[in-house]
Amino acid sequence: MTEGTTSAVEAEAADSADESLVARLEQEGDIAADYLEGLLDIADLDGDIDMDVEGDRALVSIVGDGNDRTLQRLVGQDGEVLEALQELTRLAVHRETGERSRLMLDIAGFRARKRTELATIGSEAAEQVKSSGEQVKLRPMTPFERKVVHDAVAAAGLRSESEGEEPQRCVVVLPA
Repeated sequence: MTEGTTSAVEAEAADSADESLVARLEQEGDIAADYLEGLLDIADLDGDIDMDVEGDRALVSIVGDGNDRTLQRLVGQDGEVLEALQELTRLAVHRETGERSRLMLDIAGFRARKRTELATIGSEAAEQVKSSGEQVKLRPMTPFERKVVHDAVAAAGLRSESEGEEPQRCVVVLPA
């Protein structure tokens, strides 16, 4: 094989792997949607299920018809109920597929709003570190929250790391 042929074969294999990953994530989304629809029926709550694939994870959202107050019960205080429902949904997917799922669940836009807030916190901490030259330690956060902050800090051109033990694990933003 020539070098050009090898590259074409490698590109085709990569495309096939990407299609396989997307198909697996779509299957996870379908299983999760079925599980969540059953849960909504049992709880007698109205909500529509939206599914998407972002990067290497399935995203499933429960959205309301404008009155998201009823769905707020599924979010709970600071997203505690949402976290539990996400784990139960992941277990339902695992039961069906035999594979560990990294599925992300959002209810009534809670995670989307939280992501925006956390990105702002990460950006502001990065600016503080840039101006002071001193590291900044943020409050304890969940793994989801830390990931969003780490991404925001990286986008600002700085490094960050997590330190501590759960549930007191937090992000430390480091000077350049």
